[in-house]
Parts: sequence; structure tokens; C-alpha cells
Amino acid sequence: MDHVKGLDVDGAVDKLMELYRTSCQLARDVVTSGNFERYKDVRYPKISVTVKTWTPIDRTAPFGYVDEAGTYTAVLSRPDLMADYLRAQLDALCANYDTDITVGYSEELIPPQYIRGIEGGTDYGPTVPRPTLDSVHDAIVDGHWEAFHGPEKPLFHFGPQRFDLACARLEHYTGIEVDSLQKYILFTNYAMHVTEFVRFGLRELANPDTRYTALRLPNGETVSDTVAFEDLDLASRYQMPRYDLITARGDGITMINIGVGPSNAKTITDSLAVLRPEAWIMIGHCAGLDGRMRIGDLILGNAYERHDGVLDEHIRPDSPIPAVPEIQRTLEKAVNKVYGSETSLMRTGTVLSTADRNWEWKTPRDLWEWLRGSTAAAVDMESCTLAANGYRYRVPYGSLLAVSDLPLHAVPKLPAGAQAFYSNSKEAHVMCAVRAMEQLAQNPSRLRTRKLRRTIGEVPFR
Repeated sequence: MDHVKGLDVDGAVDKLMELYRTSCQLARDVVTSGNFERYKDVRYPKISVTVKTWTPIDRTAPFGYVDEAGTYTAVLSRPDLMADYLRAQLDALCANYDTDITVGYSEELIPPQYIRGIEGGTDYGPTVPRPTLDSVHDAIVDGHWEAFHGPEKPLFHFGPQRFDLACARLEHYTGIEVDSLQKYILFTNYAMHVTEFVRFGLRELANPDTRYTALRLPNGETVSDTVAFEDLDLASRYQMPRYDLITARGDGITMINIGVGPSNAKTITDSLAVLRPEAWIMIGHCAGLDGRMRIGDLILGNAYERHDGVLDEHIRPDSPIPAVPEIQRTLEKAVNKVYGSETSLMRTGTVLSTADRNWEWKTPRDLWEWLRGSTAAAVDMESCTLAANGYRYRVPYGSLLAVSDLPLHAVPKLPAGAQAFYSNSKEAHVMCAVRAMEQLAQNPSRLRTRKLRRTIGEVPFR
């Protein structure tokens, strides 16, 4: 099929969706009929935006700008899932420059394993592609020279098979198809936080004035009416169970229990990033390092000291990961609202993340040498990875941690004290993050700043 030129933004997005639907239906027909020669036409759609002339634009623009004229392209999967995002990004780019938009098929075939309605594990012969890791990489996100110095420049952060594999992994790890994922994401590693989030969701669904329309659980159940909490089955066989509190516009809140450790934090955010969420925030527990702290105090991370190592190949360990002020201010206001006058329980500070859960089992001298000169106020395992990958993927991030132990001050985490702390803190901790996300959703443009954009290796889209 010839490429269609001279499209406006709506026409371009509609055409992308049409071409993708046509390819998927053809793939289903081919598999059903067994006429696999026809699979050569099952291709991902491609969009090209030619910026005819470079001109200076509003220097506060957070996206929709380029450094030079030229042709910017993207081969896309699931344009239906990303339609609103694509329209917003194209609107910004075309408002800033004189552009031509062309949409057509790319040369890249869609593996049938990534198409719904087709059995994924079957080998259909040499004419039908299988998923290949050769096409799954982060060369654009990580600013590789070759990705930005070809005849066509990248328009979007990810290739189509990188996108498809990320969506498949999200569904594998969380138990829910990606379609209902919301734009504001909370991470935890405690089932009790999930319980409080679900209770909040049920209260909201019982409120006739709520903005939420449904609650989706990792067992596939969707709750849209008043249901007693005791009647829900929250048990999950999935590694990172996910709970979507849905709005009509997709700007609700998703909570994911990511488990423990920086590797899990990287795994989930590597996949979530393709869907371009508006923000993600960690609500977890940490070890306090200041003897003036008390169990239950809150730490609002404003800097990140990375000792976990999982992203060192992508971001140098000595590269600073800044806080996002818009997230910080909103979280601080939410804490003040939830806790009222008890503002002394929260402080900002550097969070140090480690891959060693038993870091405090070092000798006193080793601990002294490890922490000497550090600016850390707290130690956890996930926050730095979530922040660093947020910075890497241009997704605003934050962390609000509750002090659960003071291992340097004779208050280690022991079962009795931990359970009492959990019982007293879990609801308020969750509600601080929920209220912050609701506030951010009222004006998402405040998060779309230049702070997460790089000096080099940047694409026009957010």
C-alpha cells in the first residue's frame, strides 16, 4: 500500500490505527487459512513527520521541538492504545513547525505472538517472523549515536517490538492486560498497602460524585458497583499484582506490588515506560539513619545515592538524579493534608538504595566507612532505581518512605515492632500518595517540564 501524505493530526492517528487493525486481521486470516505466503503484508504502521524549516520556538516548551529540520519517523505498535498521546504530541510538533505528515506501512513484520487472537507459541514456518531480541533495545532512550545520525531521526522513544514485548511482560507480571493501566502509578512492596488502596477504591465507587468508574483486580475481575471488601478475592498468583482504579480518561491511579529489590524496580519500569505514564511514585519503608528520627516518620526523597548497581550501564553511578519539584511539592501538601498539624514527622533527605537487604549486618567499622561522607537520611532498596529509570525514560518520579527501623540506633526491624508500626501507618501512608496523584491529575501539564529532557539524544515526543 502506498504511503498517504499530507495528513492532518487526526487523520494521521486514524490512519495508523486503521493500518494496524488491517495487519492484525490479515494475520488472523492467514493463520486460520494456512496461506502463510500472505504474511509478508502483516506489517507495523509507520509515521513520518517532515519538519521543513527549523525556527526558534517558545523556550519553555517541554516537548514538540526539534534541534534541526529533517524527517522524524516512528514505527508503531498498538496506536489504538496510544491514540490520545499521539494526538497530543503531534499537535504540539505541528503547531511549532511547518510540517508534512505521511503514514503508511513499514517494512517490519508483526510477529503473530504479539497479535491478540492468535495462539502465541506456534512456529508457523519460515515466512512468518518470530519475536526477535535484535529489535528490542533502548538505543533511542539511551541516546546511542547511530539512533540519531541516520537519514531519518527518531520521533518516539521505542521501536514496535520493544513496545510489544514490554506490554506482554506487563501482562505476565501483573495479571492484567495493559489496556486499563492508568497514567498515575504507585509502587509498593507490601500487600497491606494494596489492601488500603482497594478499600479506598471501593469507598470511591460507592460515592456518586466520584471520578472513578471501576476497579480492576489482577485476577481479571472488574468492580464497578458497590461491593463489600470481604467479598473480593485479592489473592494473586502473579509476581507483581496490579490494581487499576480507572477513570474515563485513563488518568486514574494504578498500584503495583513490585516485590523487593532494585532488579524488580527496573524490570517493571522498563516495561511501563513504553506507555508514557504521567508519573510514578514509590511508597515503601526505609531505615532511618538519624538518631532523632522515630518509627513512622516520613522521608520525602529529594536526592538519590545509587549503590544498587542495576542501572550503571545506562546511567553513570556518579550522575546525579535530581528530584522533580512538582512531585515534591504535591507530596508535601498531601502529607500536610492527611496528617494535619503533625508536620514534624516528615523530612526531606537523600535516599540511598542498595541491592543488599542485610546491609546493616556489616561490622560497625565497615558501616562507618560506608556511610562516612554520605548525605543519606534513609536506606531502602528500590527508590533510587525507580528514580533513575524515571529520569532515563523521562517519566516524573518521587518517593515517600516511612521509617520502619533505626538499625544504627539500636532499633532494628523486629516482628512485634514492625507489625505495630504497619498497623498504625499503612492507611495514612497510602492516602498521602493517593491524594498527591489526584492533585497532579487535575493539572498534568505541570509535570510536563524540561527538567527530564537531555542536552543531546532527545526525541520530539514526551
